[in-house]
Amino acid sequence: VQLQASGGGLVQAGGSLRLSCAASGFGLEDYSMAWFRQAPGKGREGVASISNSGDTKYYADSVKGRFTISRDNARNTVHLQMNSLKPEDTAVYYCAAPPLNRLNAYTGLRPYEYEYWGQGTQVTVSS
Repeated sequence: VQLQASGGGLVQAGGSLRLSCAASGFGLEDYSMAWFRQAPGKGREGVASISNSGDTKYYADSVKGRFTISRDNARNTVHLQMNSLKPEDTAVYYCAAPPLNRLNAYTGLRPYEYEYWGQGTQVTVSS
């Protein structure tokens, strides 16, 4: 299993970024996926998750209404559209996949339910 996150960068407050996660080595269409983030000196925080079909999505309260998670199973990618960015959104963002025995299970936003992690992409929002 490999997860490759991209799309991070430096943006001013109020701006937008679109993160992408390219997945390989497993059948993406059979698994929930999620985005997490970790700011300096803080623990890993769940941002958004999406079921394998894309029908169920869950967002952290801190990003609700500003971020949108989506997936393209045909292209083995998961996206995170981030709008109205705030300085407090500054963090390294990771995409994550659950253990392969969690086929067709919705795994939400609890870090311990995810086994595979991408390398992370830095998002910096300036004020």
